[in-house]
Amino acid sequence: MAYVAGVYSATLILFITWLLMKAEIEVCKKGVVTVSPSRTVLFGSTVNISCSLKPKEGCSRTSNFQKLTFYQNRLRVHSQKTHLLSIQVSNLHLGTTVFVCKVSCGGHVESQVCGADISVGVTPEQPQNLSCSQLGEQGNVVCTWDKGRDTHLYTVHTLQLTGPNNLDLEKQCAPYHDDLDLGMSLSPASPEANYTAKVVASNSLGNSSSLPLVFSFVDIVKPLPPSDIRADFPNLLANFCTLQWQDRGPVVLNRLQFRPVHENAWKTVHVANSGGRYDLYNLIPFTEYEFQISSKLHSVKGRWSDWSKSLRTQTPREEPVGTLDVWYTVDDLEGGLQNVSLFWKNMSMSEARGIILGYQVTIQEVPGDSLAVPHTLENLTSHTHFAVVLPQNDYVVAVSAVNSEGSSSPSRTFIPRQPRKAPQNILAKPQGTDGIGVTWEPPHEAAMLVKEYLVEWRALGTGSSPSSPVNWRRLPTVNMSAVISEHVKPHVCYQIRLCALWGDGAGCARTWADLTSKEPLTGPRVQNATAGKGTATVTWDEIPAQDQMGCLLHYKIYLKELRSQSPSHIFEIPYEVGNTTRLIRGLRPGVTYVLWMTASTAAGEGPRGNERELSLEDTPEWNILVVPIAVALVAVGIFSMPRVRAKVKSVFWALQPQWYNQEIPDPANSMWAKKYSIIEDEMQLHFQSLSNNCTNSEEPETLEINEVLPKSAPTLQETHPSCWPRDHNLHEPGRESWLQVPKPFEVGAEYGVSHPSTPASHRPEKGQVTDPYRAMGSGGPKAEDPGSHLRAIPVDYLPAHIDYLPSNLDYLPSTAAGPPEDSELQGLSFSIFPKGSFHPLICGEKLTLDRVKIDPGPITH
Repeated sequence: MAYVAGVYSATLILFITWLLMKAEIEVCKKGVVTVSPSRTVLFGSTVNISCSLKPKEGCSRTSNFQKLTFYQNRLRVHSQKTHLLSIQVSNLHLGTTVFVCKVSCGGHVESQVCGADISVGVTPEQPQNLSCSQLGEQGNVVCTWDKGRDTHLYTVHTLQLTGPNNLDLEKQCAPYHDDLDLGMSLSPASPEANYTAKVVASNSLGNSSSLPLVFSFVDIVKPLPPSDIRADFPNLLANFCTLQWQDRGPVVLNRLQFRPVHENAWKTVHVANSGGRYDLYNLIPFTEYEFQISSKLHSVKGRWSDWSKSLRTQTPREEPVGTLDVWYTVDDLEGGLQNVSLFWKNMSMSEARGIILGYQVTIQEVPGDSLAVPHTLENLTSHTHFAVVLPQNDYVVAVSAVNSEGSSSPSRTFIPRQPRKAPQNILAKPQGTDGIGVTWEPPHEAAMLVKEYLVEWRALGTGSSPSSPVNWRRLPTVNMSAVISEHVKPHVCYQIRLCALWGDGAGCARTWADLTSKEPLTGPRVQNATAGKGTATVTWDEIPAQDQMGCLLHYKIYLKELRSQSPSHIFEIPYEVGNTTRLIRGLRPGVTYVLWMTASTAAGEGPRGNERELSLEDTPEWNILVVPIAVALVAVGIFSMPRVRAKVKSVFWALQPQWYNQEIPDPANSMWAKKYSIIEDEMQLHFQSLSNNCTNSEEPETLEINEVLPKSAPTLQETHPSCWPRDHNLHEPGRESWLQVPKPFEVGAEYGVSHPSTPASHRPEKGQVTDPYRAMGSGGPKAEDPGSHLRAIPVDYLPAHIDYLPSNLDYLPSTAAGPPEDSELQGLSFSIFPKGSFHPLICGEKLTLDRVKIDPGPITH
């Protein structure tokens, strides 16, 4: 079979060679292309190329029609009408360049004459970094080196190895390979024997050799990595481990590397003559570790083996160490209660030292009285948050982590009822893509007592539920700024609280900021719009947090009159969390408006929300009458007081003229003046005298009427229905007595009455009183008669026909059932004349009759 295969291969090679020769003959049928000095040249050399036609292969016409042309990589480089064409080429690129010669006979059709390939390259560089290695005692020697730059020519690398026992070995490396397996192994019988290796690189332009490499068995043999690695924890101690393995060969030195799985950095330990065993200390409890081991045949020389396969194992559990990072928020409720929300961060694996089964929360009240027993609340939760409603008071909170082996030390936090001093001038703004920058100033008072600062941030819209994500970071007191970069997303508004932590509580101030913002995706939805008298109350729903696209700065309410071209009324409202109601004033009554709202962030204004129609009531503006009505009510209240009403009335009576509100006709036009024309001149004279007296500020003449009053109050008995005005303040026990004098007068009291002179030309008739004044005064009971008393006077005792009585009369003192206050008589007005004809007759200490005109006709008793 081998013989048949050899014959087949030789036949195939001969056939391929014949094809190539035939192709060469066919390609160069019309001529020959020659290259000088060689078809393989050094980079930068000049090459001469010639093209000549064979006999009888040129054009059949004269040479003027025969043209030869050279092409370089299919690009025309030279052309000439000749039978022999030569060109000189320089600056050829590295690699292979193809030149083709073509001939044409006076036309555009060209036929190929011949061609040549020119290879441009460089001599080989000296091989570098020659090294040899042998894997284990039974492995082959493998050498590697750096070939250097590419020669762009066919280059051969040959490895030469010499050594003891007349060792002389040469072996070529396959093209495009940079390592060579010599197919032999060194014997450990003579580990110190030296060997020499060298690499020779050669091509058609030259050759070069590497520096010789001298090595021994120990130098190049690479041990096999250890196997059968295991870790033991005696007595289940978490921080102590015994590592064991199996070496593969005469190993002198080992190295161990180990690390927790969640970390990147390795810890390395070197062990000499360990015998495949080593003890590790200070491991972290309940932590998964990764172990690897490597070996070496000599403590100084030689090569390290590859790392063994990784061994992963977990250390035993122990009780947690360290304390939890605990934070809290407090929200006041009604009824003297408060909602306390506690948060804490997860422990690291090294601190947990096992699986955390839960968290022990203890809340103890701080009593105001040292003798009182404090109330304590204990709870075990598996979450990293806890909320409870408590009475408003001071509390101490302790939280500890619990695993199967025990619990950690409690983290104690004091929650005061009254917050402490907070940082000042908090400012938060984006810091590009780095995060949100926060700056602040310390509290103005006792800033040196601040223990540390804490910055807290949570996404707006997540609410204050204990399960909502809360992030915080503690900072030393030297820091007055921080950059929030963890758990911060673009287009989300964050509520930021900056807290000063004192020894007995915390004081916090808040602000809002976002990393980046966009226009809101939606507008506020108007829930209700209630119309009033020129006002409107608008209630809306807040935009969902995912549609806000950042921190909202303000709302805008648009009001446009329906079917009107007038511009919209715009009301801008600063954004406040939870503020979703607005009262709008100054609207036109009776107008129907179309209402909608928008919201804006720092990036701009968002789209409008839903539209609502709003029709205002068409009612008058009653607020115009508010002031007059209020003034009227105040005036009525003031004048309802008797004393004030009497004072004001007296002022008006004193200020008004005599003719004001005069109901009786002028005396000049009376019947009396026409009937008694005889006394007109005397009356005129009398009025002139009165006018002069008034002008001279003199009192008119008076007629003194002496009237003796009994101690008992006089009464006037009615004999017919009376037209006297009734006063609610008057006491009227019966029809027989309607007026009672509050205080009885002494006998002999005098009343002076001033009157003008009256004519006495009329004769008195029988049974009539000639002078009515006399009937009222001297015609009455004698003043000097001690047994005489004022009797009941009939109503018709006074004259029945009277033309005129003056209007500027004082009122009688008012009467009451009891004695008067402060022994003063109140004014009382009454009249015996028909209503609308005369003013009331006045009874007082002095009755002035300066302008009284009475008919002197008969008076019927």
